[in-house]
Amino acid sequence: MRFAKEPVLGLILSGILYLLLALKEKTFLPDNSLIFSLITFIYLFAGVVYLIHWIFKWEKGGFFGSVIAWAGFIANFYAFIVRWIQTHQAGFGYIPLSNLYESLVFFGLCVAGFYLFWELRLQRRVFGSLVFILNSLIMAFATFVADSAIKPLIPALKSNWLIAHVITCFLGYGAFAVAFAVAIFYLLSNNQTLKQYLPEKNVLESFIYRTMLFGFFWLSLGIITGAIWADQAWGSYWSWDPKETWSFITWLIYAGGIHAKIIRGWSGKKIAWLNVIGFISVLFTYFGVNFLLSGLHSYGSLN
Repeated sequence: MRFAKEPVLGLILSGILYLLLALKEKTFLPDNSLIFSLITFIYLFAGVVYLIHWIFKWEKGGFFGSVIAWAGFIANFYAFIVRWIQTHQAGFGYIPLSNLYESLVFFGLCVAGFYLFWELRLQRRVFGSLVFILNSLIMAFATFVADSAIKPLIPALKSNWLIAHVITCFLGYGAFAVAFAVAIFYLLSNNQTLKQYLPEKNVLESFIYRTMLFGFFWLSLGIITGAIWADQAWGSYWSWDPKETWSFITWLIYAGGIHAKIIRGWSGKKIAWLNVIGFISVLFTYFGVNFLLSGLHSYGSLN
């Protein structure tokens, strides 16, 4: 892997932004929600710069977009740690993975991290446009819709299995989000304007499949750890709660895609479309079930 300047410059930029915010708020631990709000716009700015790089053939745009994206990712990590510290200051002391707001900002962290570490191996960076515009929407939902207040945990959430469940699920979701973005580009890859910015189709297809495998592994662990947590919290490994049911449906979609690839030789547009459908199922599992269906899971409200 080549030495990359982008993470180093991103670290410096995020440090400057954090220092400016700390000076403005007159504390080295500014409210975590302010940092996450800033990250929403950093991710959006990165996505726009990547988009300009693609549409206007601005070669340096890929580099600048990457630096901005790294700054957002590192600041996202800072903010997560700051919120963790502030849960202790509030007297509750928990890892911030326990409500809608915290899961969303962790989702953003996973999407950005997975993409950026993969991007280090790329010469072409057009994918960042869709990835970071999507990520800014995730963070915007957290910032403008979800309740960011730090509150005491209900007894069912006071479990290390919850932490394992959330981390594994969102590592999978982050990979699926990136696979979705690359699948969209694969489906558009016959466009001559776009084609010159993309790797060969076989490279794209290979990445989509490997990313799907990575996400499927973590989603599988997420379902297993969730079942163990459910048994501890509610006395049953599986109760066909709407969230459990749709997680299983999502798992079946990706499992079916992997099976079709290995046994039936699926490739090309079939695998790309499967990842689009799979990610729609992920979004419904996360958002649709929470707000349209009632169940045991704690993310089903905005507070």
